[in-house]
Amino acid sequence: MAFPALFFPLTQMMSSEVFVPGWLQQLLVVLLRFALFFAAPVNLTNGMECSARGPASYILVFTGHWSPQTFPKQYPLFRPPAQWSKLMAVTHNEQYRLWQEGAPASDGMKSFAEQGLTVDLVKDAKEARKRRVVGSMYRTAGIPSGIGHSSTELLLTPRTPLLSLIVKVIPSPDWFVGVDSLNLCEGGQWKQEVTFDLHPFDAGTDSGFTFSSPNFPTTPPENITMITSQKPNHPANSFYYPRLTELPPLATVMVKRQGHTPVRQQNRLSNHILPDTTKPNRFSETPLDCEVSMWSSWGLCLGPCSRGGLRHRTRYILLKPANSGTPCPELEEQEECTPHNCLAYQ
Repeated sequence: MAFPALFFPLTQMMSSEVFVPGWLQQLLVVLLRFALFFAAPVNLTNGMECSARGPASYILVFTGHWSPQTFPKQYPLFRPPAQWSKLMAVTHNEQYRLWQEGAPASDGMKSFAEQGLTVDLVKDAKEARKRRVVGSMYRTAGIPSGIGHSSTELLLTPRTPLLSLIVKVIPSPDWFVGVDSLNLCEGGQWKQEVTFDLHPFDAGTDSGFTFSSPNFPTTPPENITMITSQKPNHPANSFYYPRLTELPPLATVMVKRQGHTPVRQQNRLSNHILPDTTKPNRFSETPLDCEVSMWSSWGLCLGPCSRGGLRHRTRYILLKPANSGTPCPELEEQEECTPHNCLAYQ
């Protein structure tokens, strides 16, 4: 490096008998620090540099577990049925973020979470790639049902060892599952395999409560938050299961290192054959309790004056039980009463 050669003349000049104005000395010191800062290696992943030798090839497998057994409430059966959008994945370093829990969604993220469009996200990632903070972008074809697989091969480099991905829940207002900045490099070693569960997130741009809610923009937009069995705490929410401490996984992701380097296919859809070791996980059924409406008003009191009358009230089913959930209570109730036309004789 040329910095020692620069440093010693500078110190000699500052320590010699030649008079150097104080402001010039301070300027030279600032310039020297500035040059040393940008010449230093770029630290990635929270201050830890990835020092692995060469790139690493991975296969990414996304598996959807969205079924009527695990998520029976308001499960979409048609127009459209439960399904997954195309998956978008980006390799990058810590200076780029595809999305982040607790932060506002970007315009591109809003477009993806609400409509499944990737145009703006791809545009943003291409701009970030010019700054060398994004490595590659990958997409897989969508999955036409709630249960299924999609996969693609990835190539990660020591400069961009982080992986982020998103998949939209269809239908939904602005819900998605995803991974934020997964670090596949630990020090000088690439990880061999990572598998983890995915849970739904709300992009904070639409206020719909159910899978099929009409468009209802959130004004002002809110931050991205995880959807849980009790948050949002509203019975109308499609993921509201108050009997559960946590929701079953909506999907899982497996990232496994491969022994060969894939052919780079920027921005092309891919859906590779799954490895034989990939098997769908089995989750227990989620019980869904019956929900009924409030009682109606009492009807008219009808019957002969000699024996008294009866009046009725009813309620109806809001949500049918499923998977051994609590059955529905009685939907009709009656009680004795005095008919109105008999009151005059009392």
